[in-house]
Amino acid sequence: MTYQLDPTQSRARVVPSTRTRTTGAPHFGTLPLGDPTGGADGIRWREQVDGKQLYPRVVIDRNVSITMSDGVVLRATVIRPANRFGQTILTPYPAVININPYNRAAIDFIDQTLHAPVLGKALHTASRSLDATGTALEGLTTLTQTLSGGVFDVFGINRNLVRSGYVQVVVDVRGTGASLGKWQILGPREQQDSVEVIDWVTEQEWCDGTVGMAGWSYSAINSLQAADKRPAALKAVFAVEGCDDLVRDIYITGGMPSAFIPVWLSAVNMLKWVPNPANVIRDLVRGDAVRWAIDRVKSPATEIPSLLWGFLTARDPRIFDDPYFDDRDPVVDRIEAPTFTVGAWHDLFGRSATGVYERLQMEPGRKQMIVGDGYHLDVGSGYGGQFAPPRLDVLERAWFDRWLKGHRNGIEYYGPVTMLQQGGAWTAGQSFPRAGVAPTRLYLTAESSSTADHCVHDGSLSSTPAQSVSSLHVRPDSRGLRSRDMTQVTAGATLALGADFARDARYQERGALSFTTEPVGEATPISGAMNLRLNVATTAHEAVWAVTVNDVAPDGTSVVLTNGALSASNRALDQSKSTYAEDGSLLSAHHYLSRKRKLPVPADEALRIDVDLVPTDAVLQPGHRLRVDVYAASLPRYLTLVPDLIKARGRRHQRLVLDPDHPSHLTLLAGDGLR
Repeated sequence: MTYQLDPTQSRARVVPSTRTRTTGAPHFGTLPLGDPTGGADGIRWREQVDGKQLYPRVVIDRNVSITMSDGVVLRATVIRPANRFGQTILTPYPAVININPYNRAAIDFIDQTLHAPVLGKALHTASRSLDATGTALEGLTTLTQTLSGGVFDVFGINRNLVRSGYVQVVVDVRGTGASLGKWQILGPREQQDSVEVIDWVTEQEWCDGTVGMAGWSYSAINSLQAADKRPAALKAVFAVEGCDDLVRDIYITGGMPSAFIPVWLSAVNMLKWVPNPANVIRDLVRGDAVRWAIDRVKSPATEIPSLLWGFLTARDPRIFDDPYFDDRDPVVDRIEAPTFTVGAWHDLFGRSATGVYERLQMEPGRKQMIVGDGYHLDVGSGYGGQFAPPRLDVLERAWFDRWLKGHRNGIEYYGPVTMLQQGGAWTAGQSFPRAGVAPTRLYLTAESSSTADHCVHDGSLSSTPAQSVSSLHVRPDSRGLRSRDMTQVTAGATLALGADFARDARYQERGALSFTTEPVGEATPISGAMNLRLNVATTAHEAVWAVTVNDVAPDGTSVVLTNGALSASNRALDQSKSTYAEDGSLLSAHHYLSRKRKLPVPADEALRIDVDLVPTDAVLQPGHRLRVDVYAASLPRYLTLVPDLIKARGRRHQRLVLDPDHPSHLTLLAGDGLR
């Protein structure tokens, strides 16, 4: 499904500089559709953030208590504008709420560091000026440039936003930070908390009754969750790297758990045991410290035992697609508040930015999407550059100014679909997938492409099926530890370790069955979902298949564009939730991933599987080739449950069977160069 702007809005418009009845805010400049920088409006948005603000200071109360309907007390920080003497401004303003589990003590540390008189300025300057592109430190500077991209203002305390005439409320999720209760990990009670926090905020004298929600990762997810409840006061959402399908994105992709989840759960569980210095004395005096400690003892390591039990035995429902997750996935098609979603092609939640945008049932402009070519921790890196989107803090301010204050600032004419095309540049357009692509089928054949001698097998990817039966063997190895899969599962942390972890897959490809096209003769776009159908067999009773689709340059550099995986026992397809092209070709496979729907895997019997690949947007430049790499595993991106590992018999032999009667093929949306 795609959405397009009304044709009358598809070109730059001159908007009269008249004042609105609600705020008196003029709309300056015009915005040409297709300009990812925002054009004249983007310059104005940045000037409003970087220039003089309405108020010179802020007042921060780090010791606010909010009592929920079940009696549990959540702890919050409230940031309000102040005059030059530090006196709180009494005028009520719209409130922006961030709710996350990462402990306000950590958020306070980030805030105080970034606003330290000398250190803060030096960090911002270094983040903007240091650029090691083309060197061994390229990945490291990509990570450090997130600071200048504005994501920490969206994640934590945004003093500039408050000084411009907002109130900000940062809340510890129940059972984390200084909040009491048991952490529920995005569960129903936690979602009710979000709605009750909104109600509490609107009742305060410093709020004008209008609320926005913002966040990065977890706080982006609970912003979407709150929005699907449709609270009347919630007027806009700014969600950076949220998620609408926890199962398929990260928990059990292709039926296999991710190494990220236990690491992340352990980190949050440790943080929730750290007392907040801003609350500790008051809590001791009032007895809240005892209640806090009792609540932590009741759930010392939330979900860790069940995750371990499920991994070892496959008997916990949370190791499968289960109603547990249905209760936690935002119901995006219920959201009515204008929503801005930001993602990255290799984010942990790689499919969610495009998925959320597609499911939002509102016209483009009220919904916006930006997707970069990055991971989870480096979101915003490079934003604000000459040909890139504005910084995230700039976009957040413009979004809330428009929908919370009624400023006619042109943000609704930005994008609405802004993407960093892999192999290309930033673009802004009307829809995803982009125009100019059509369903294309490419077949895996055994004939050598003469481009991948380093692989287990060098095959071809062509418009015609294999002419004879071939059986290609592949075995699991550990090369996934040094790959883009590794960087994805570490949220981008291993980006700093060099090109093998981000820009060149040739080391990992030594364990792959590889299939490569002829070079394209013209720039060829690839945009949208894709599916890889394989005819496979194994000597055991379970098998793991991991796949990447790569852009191969004339010098042999192989860059992963997208990936996917499937365990053979989870091959059952839910056709009602799968996506098909107009010609009936399967574009996006939706597997059940449930215990009841697991299928037997007979030894040495060829089976058909469909590997769902993360939607993407890329362009093959002239002389480049498209490659499919097929692996028997990719650790630690995809882990195997112990019972399934026993069925798989360790170093099993897996086979890709290339059979003219049952062809293996890639279905994608591409330009003429691949047809």
